[in-house]
Amino acid sequence: SPTLFPNEYVLEFQKCLDATETLEWEVIKGVIEKELGGKPLSTAFESVDPIPLASASIAQVHRAKLLTGESVVIKVQKPKIDEALKADLSFIYIASRVLEFLQPDFERTSLSAIAGDVRSSMLEELDFEMEAGNVEEFRQFLVDQDLRGVATAPRIYREFTTKKIMTMEYLNGVSMLDADKISQITNSNPESVIVNALNVWTTSVTTMPWFHADVHAGNLLVLEDGRVGFIDFGIVGRVGDKVFRSVSELSAALAEGDYREMAQALCNMGAADEAVDLDRFGADIEKVMVNLNSVQPEMTVTANQDDGSVMGSLDFDETEVTGLLLDFVDVAENNGLKLPREFGLLVKQSLYFDRYMKILAPNLDVMNDARISLDAAADSSAGGLPPSEVLIDV
Repeated sequence: SPTLFPNEYVLEFQKCLDATETLEWEVIKGVIEKELGGKPLSTAFESVDPIPLASASIAQVHRAKLLTGESVVIKVQKPKIDEALKADLSFIYIASRVLEFLQPDFERTSLSAIAGDVRSSMLEELDFEMEAGNVEEFRQFLVDQDLRGVATAPRIYREFTTKKIMTMEYLNGVSMLDADKISQITNSNPESVIVNALNVWTTSVTTMPWFHADVHAGNLLVLEDGRVGFIDFGIVGRVGDKVFRSVSELSAALAEGDYREMAQALCNMGAADEAVDLDRFGADIEKVMVNLNSVQPEMTVTANQDDGSVMGSLDFDETEVTGLLLDFVDVAENNGLKLPREFGLLVKQSLYFDRYMKILAPNLDVMNDARISLDAAADSSAGGLPPSEVLIDV
């Protein structure tokens, strides 16, 4: 969480999301069979690919096929990761209490309370049955909002899901960054994909108790039928009334280009030790927004030596998104304001969507395009939302 950890820590932690060292297949196979009650893989799966699709700090993912023929993926928790996390996070909590005792000034930062909250949130993420529930709740949200025609999430196979393995439908799609293939899928209308993805996500923020808080390109897939597939619900955020109202004020100020009002909205959201100079704060925000708007996706051109064809692809640096968020957090803290962690998660997702729009719909006017339902977010009441809470990935 960029609102909690120093910049250099955030950039390093980011490397643990989906590119960590993989475990040997025999180790992973042992975990799956143990979670199946000691039965061999063949009692549940026709086949399992021993080469993982992805590996993160907590788990790695393998493709498989059920005996009934369905293509699935199995998310497998790495052995003893729960013990390591409990030990490390308990140490951090105890250390924070010691620091508060030795340096009373730390008490006003609620250091130990934050450490305790992070510990609880991370340990909850080890429960794949809870994540499976998130996926199923999101699927029901799509039904309730009549959005199944534009988006989906994988079906969960509960009979092969436990606290340490999760078996779900395999969604065959391309990354949100693959502009060429998306253009082919949508008959040269890639704008429709990003509009649908943004509408689904913003509607979930305003109508669900939580929102998907990790919409990087690997977790948003464009399927062959043009729908957007949302995957990996290990990181979700919850927004309370105060933050929700302030985000609505911030959106309205952003639409007007009023940086002073943006500063005021952020002050309404965060905790300040003293009065904030709104004019100075607004000027600092303007600088960050100028930097945001000046960033453009990188184009890579490759030539096929066999037939002489040339292909181009658009991409953006993952650290660039995090860097922009860190700049935003720095500006707030330099003006005496401490922003809540859930706001950091919201802003980072917004930055992801900003990057996607630069690639798929560079001429799209988010604030004035009638296809985009941001007004629902501004008008919606957050009265039904639970207290602010954030679940944070390691």
